[in-house]
Order: sequence, then C-alpha cells, then structure tokens
Amino acid sequence: MTDDAVSFGYRDLPDDAGVARGWWDANAGEYLDEHRDFLGDAGFRWGPEGLTEAEAGLLGDVAGRDVLEVGAGAAHCSRWLASRGARVVATDFSAGMLAGAARLDAATGVVVPRVQADARALPFADGSFDAVFTSFGALPFVPDAVRVHREVARVLRPGGRWVFSVTHPLRWAFPDDPSLQGLTANRSYFDRRPYVESDAAGRVVYAEYHRTVGDHVREVAAAGLTLVDLVEPEWPEWNDQVWGGWGPERGRYLPGTAIFVTTRP
Repeated sequence: MTDDAVSFGYRDLPDDAGVARGWWDANAGEYLDEHRDFLGDAGFRWGPEGLTEAEAGLLGDVAGRDVLEVGAGAAHCSRWLASRGARVVATDFSAGMLAGAARLDAATGVVVPRVQADARALPFADGSFDAVFTSFGALPFVPDAVRVHREVARVLRPGGRWVFSVTHPLRWAFPDDPSLQGLTANRSYFDRRPYVESDAAGRVVYAEYHRTVGDHVREVAAAGLTLVDLVEPEWPEWNDQVWGGWGPERGRYLPGTAIFVTTRP
C-alpha cells in the first residue's frame, strides 16, 4: 500500500473514475531509483523475468523505422531502440516519469523525443508508426484498455506491430507474494474488480485493472488488430531479483508476464 493510502483492496470503480496519475507523479523518483540497475542494465526488458528485446526480437528490425512507446516511464526501452537505429518517440501520462526520462537523457547522453500524452488519445496522425509497444505501461492503469488498442491501431501503418506486456492474468488469482506462500490462489481469476487504494477523503490514489487472457484477446480483436503470438517468459536461473510479487521462488512455478504480439492487417 502506498504512503498516502488509508484503504486498499479490490472493488468496483465507476467508468469515469479516471486514471490515478498523481501516484506516478509523486513516486516516479523512488520507483526509478529502486529499479535503476535492473532497468538500465540491458536497456529493454519486457518484464521482471528479465527477457530483453535483444533476445526476443518481438518488434522485428527497427533500424530506420518509426516506433512509438506508450507508458514509457523513463524511456529505457526507447533509448535502447534509438541505439539500434529506430526513430523513436516516447509518451507517458505522468510528468514525474517524464522528468525521470529527462534526468536519464542527461546521464546517458541519449536523448529521446518525449510527449506527455494519454495512451487513449495519442497526439499523432493516422498511420504515423511502423511499430508501437509498451512494457507494463498504460494498459494496466486504465479502465478502458480497448481505447488504447484502437488508438494504437489508428496510428499504426498497415502491417505494423503492436506489442504489449502486462502482468500475466493468472497472477490475479494469487496473493502479491513472491515467495512460495504466494502459490495458493485466494481469489477468483474471473473477479475483474480492480485493485484500488484510496486516501482519507476517499479519493482514488492508485488503481490497477485485471483482465483475463480472453479479455485481452477480445479487446485486441475489437480494435481491428490480429494476435500473432502470446509470449510467457520463464524465470531464468540468473535472475535473483525480487520485484513486488515477482521473484525466483514463485517465478519457477507460475508465469508472471504475458506479452501479446499483434499486427494491424
């Protein structure tokens, strides 16, 4: 639970609840500092298991291609792509995260164009990009993810790829515990109520939304996109990092990340 939250749990939210951007603005620095070594080591990781784009190649050859990252955070992934010859733009809803990106620009000398934008209303023309991606960004934090998929489909060129990683939906049936104690399911996989934290005034300060595998597939299809692969990274022997509910003990038994690879026909 975050510092300014006094209540937390799974409950329904109204459709117009909005996005709890304030949490990311307030906690961006701490979040990026805590995960700096892991995020910065290889440049582009698809999730806490550590799978890199260099290993997976899910975006294909990016050299000379126009690429958009949504929910970019400090744009670690975009920087890696830029070093491989991509013309990349990074977007995020949080000013705090984009400030972290600016600090990383100064530290690395690799400057990535950045735009503050809601992934459900991208400020780009139709057919602007050859590929769009996000690594754990945007989708888990909006109540209406299909709008993100539709916006991505709009800005993609025909044949372009949309690749996104999210918490593996199966994980929502289990407690947020990276140890072996987290191997016992304690809630229904089909309970789609979001996880919500509220402050003393009842204001939502953090919200994260659960979708089943089927929900993700239907939302992709509703946006006119085609699913071509679903990658479930296994936990590697070298990775001893614990990140929230992810860690080597439980990671050997349960998937923690799902990566959906889609294309615009």
